[in-house]
Amino acid sequence: MLGNLFYALHVLGAVLWVGGMAFAILTLRPALGVLEAPQRLALHEAVLARFFRLIWHAMPIILITGYALLFGWYGGFVGAGWHIHAMHLTALIMAATFIAIVTGPWKEFRAARARTDAAAAATAVNRIRQLVTMNLALGLLTVAVAAWGRFGH
Repeated sequence: MLGNLFYALHVLGAVLWVGGMAFAILTLRPALGVLEAPQRLALHEAVLARFFRLIWHAMPIILITGYALLFGWYGGFVGAGWHIHAMHLTALIMAATFIAIVTGPWKEFRAARARTDAAAAATAVNRIRQLVTMNLALGLLTVAVAAWGRFGH
């Protein structure tokens, strides 16, 4: 029963994180072209603040439930299949990338916005986009590995 709860929380967290990145990169970003630069930066600030707050909660839940499942269900790394090892690796890279985004370009973006430096804010938001795109690719790979590994050995 507890394993089912951990698995559900794990999957829901992953759906929120990967789905949010897909929405941001594939839908929201192209649609922002209809706005003037100052409006785009303001919208980026509002959207990213909410999304990053969500991921600050989802990411630890994904990691904690992943480890709970790894050690509670599979008996640790020795009992886990290749797909679990791959998911573990990509999860750690994604978490590190997210922390790098929040402590690097996101911090720079907010500081640039506070001092009304639109050029620096645009540079920072572009770096955020690049890193989120990388994380989206890793997230989609992780989902594919999870699905493949669950049914195909």
